[in-house]
Amino acid sequence: MSAIPAQLLQLLVCPQCRGALVENTAESRLECPSCQLAYPVRDGIPIMLRDEAVPLRR
Repeated sequence: MSAIPAQLLQLLVCPQCRGALVENTAESRLECPSCQLAYPVRDGIPIMLRDEAVPLRR
């Protein structure tokens, strides 16, 4: 089940590259495949701050 409503997820973009984000509900985060960054989702609220982003592990 998605933590973020689909309509909101369609509007959100990566703050760094403006690319599309992919929701990872298992990790509670939004991931940017382009930048390889992940933004946390806390209590259903995406934290879209570059300072809060963590690199994705390959």
